[in-house]
Amino acid sequence: MHRRHTLILPVLVAVVLVCPAGSSAQETPSDTLLTVNHFLDVEAVGDPQLSPDGSQLVYTRRWVNAIEDRWQSALWIMKADGTRNRFLVEGSSPRWSPDGTRIAYVASGEPKGAQIWVRWMDAEGGSSQITRVEQTPGNINWSPDGKSLAFTMIVPEGPPKEWRIDMPAPPEGAKWTKPPRIVERMHYRADRVGFLKDGYTHLFVVSADGGTPRQITKGEWNLGSRAYGIPLGVGLDWTPDGKSIVFDGLMMDDWDTRWRESYIYAVDVETRRTRQVTSVRGVWANPVVSPDGRRISFTGFEWVPQTYKASDLHVIDLDGDNMTNLSAGLDRDPGNVHWASNSRSIYFTAGNQGSSNVYSASLDGEVRQITEGEHMLTLNSVARDNMAAGLRTSYQQPGDVMSFDLRRPQVLTQLTSVNADLLTDIRLGEVEEIWYSSSDGTQIQGWLVKPPAFDPSQRYPLILHIHGGPHAMYNVAFNFSFQNLAANGYLVLYTNPRGSTGYGTEFGNAIDNAYPSVDYEDLMAGVDEVIGRGYVDTERMYATGVSGGGVLSSWIVGHTDRFAAAAVRAPVINWISFAGNADITNWGFHRFDGYFWDNPDKWLEHSPLMHVENVTTPTMLMTGELDLRTPMGQTEEFYQALKALGVPTAMIRFHDEYHGTGSKPSNFMRTQLYLMKWFGKYGADEQIATDEEES
Repeated sequence: MHRRHTLILPVLVAVVLVCPAGSSAQETPSDTLLTVNHFLDVEAVGDPQLSPDGSQLVYTRRWVNAIEDRWQSALWIMKADGTRNRFLVEGSSPRWSPDGTRIAYVASGEPKGAQIWVRWMDAEGGSSQITRVEQTPGNINWSPDGKSLAFTMIVPEGPPKEWRIDMPAPPEGAKWTKPPRIVERMHYRADRVGFLKDGYTHLFVVSADGGTPRQITKGEWNLGSRAYGIPLGVGLDWTPDGKSIVFDGLMMDDWDTRWRESYIYAVDVETRRTRQVTSVRGVWANPVVSPDGRRISFTGFEWVPQTYKASDLHVIDLDGDNMTNLSAGLDRDPGNVHWASNSRSIYFTAGNQGSSNVYSASLDGEVRQITEGEHMLTLNSVARDNMAAGLRTSYQQPGDVMSFDLRRPQVLTQLTSVNADLLTDIRLGEVEEIWYSSSDGTQIQGWLVKPPAFDPSQRYPLILHIHGGPHAMYNVAFNFSFQNLAANGYLVLYTNPRGSTGYGTEFGNAIDNAYPSVDYEDLMAGVDEVIGRGYVDTERMYATGVSGGGVLSSWIVGHTDRFAAAAVRAPVINWISFAGNADITNWGFHRFDGYFWDNPDKWLEHSPLMHVENVTTPTMLMTGELDLRTPMGQTEEFYQALKALGVPTAMIRFHDEYHGTGSKPSNFMRTQLYLMKWFGKYGADEQIATDEEES
């Protein structure tokens, strides 16, 4: 097996590890425990794409390149039944041509960086580099006749801006500092990117045989939803006649300062004339054209000032008439949208109470769930015969490629088992779902990961782990971090407090104009629920979280002393200073009603920094030095305040990290080890020791 072609997710959410289908901690005979070292051997998969006739499937595998401390990817191919699974080519983002004879994909090429390639899927299997562009192409999409490829790319404005000033000429041989960077936009940086290029994202079309790309859109605006001011991706699709391309974006001069706003547009490929399809103000994105070419489906919601609103699935006629909300009664966020081949219904996924399943919506608004299960299931591609491919993971199940028939979706067929070899001999912790009552009787869902040798008659240290967002959803996917902590003798509690997604608009919007607030109460009620079971050592309880979880863990130490120690990671400490320093400036300015210079009271009231005088809990802080989402200055403000008050603290500044502390494999492992090092220093030194300290 080509072992090292695998996927690790370098993001803030849990990394998915898996074991063979049907296994559990109790059924695994081995006493081998999950260590940090195992992270280097994790494999995972992504982006499964069925051929149009449903006979073959191409997918992405990624792996840890331990030498270069980064993630690498390759494309693999198999028959639709999972046989003949084999390496295909280096690259990512595979897309089949409409006739199934070729795939387009992205891989390194000339003159530099990522380029679009096309590979013939015949016996010869020749590959051709299609683009030779200076900027990175993305969002590749075949024309219906298979002759062209649409893609997006940044169009630079030109040389960096430099104001004309009367500078004297430098002396001969002088080495003067280069001119300063001149910034005139509100959103000029993005986390994991750095300074945004001075330019705009536009649409291009290139021959599938290669050649010079033709720019289809132009102007001082961007394709793609920028609801929070920074690039969030582009949704685009061809009309079946190949004459037009629909896309999301914001064609307005003041796009940079607009808050949560985007529209659906259509452009004539030949004339390059662009028209706006949606007219209602809102956050409209992810357009997909029906196979009969009559309608466009898209997701979003009509503009509201509140913090969170669940998106809906809409359709609209190609000419902009008859906009209809198909999923108003669902109150969940739709994703992975695909039209049925008869253009009469739409398939999509939605997260609900920690799980994700496939749904269908008819054009008259009848929504029904068509897959069942406690799992996270995606819908990545649908063939002409209604066979579908996606990814599935659950507590003890692989994050692997699955296939299923949308007409008979009760049976999910697992096509890969990329981590079976790794986890066969590892004993994992049991994961238990819990529900409990919080303040005012609100029901909260959570999960408890138990040590592999759990004995309810014993008492264990407890880690409360808090998700970010804050509008996000912890779920039933397998979590390497939590299982590794459990293997070291900790109970790990993770919950979805109010503000989380997957429970409807009212639940998610409960923290509007008041964050943190009732979410803190929900977290503490969860801790009390687990304590009531009798197996928590209340002298050894710990709190941690990243981003939004960093906000709440710093809020916790300012409002209770019941935790022995805390690890605050990538936090917001001061809402006022955060608003002007983060990459999502507009998001920062809309945390509370009105600007802070008009009425700072609420901004200060909900800033953890303003409650630091109450902190007695030993508190470690961990943040990436390149973090632009919750910049290092936030961590430094809290650290210096804790030092001034004499609270035990440490600040760990991760090199080469943007938001979070785990995008690089070595830093993910360090995060795990530093957490246990800090917690062990404050009362948890009796836990099972399976991980050695980093030398």
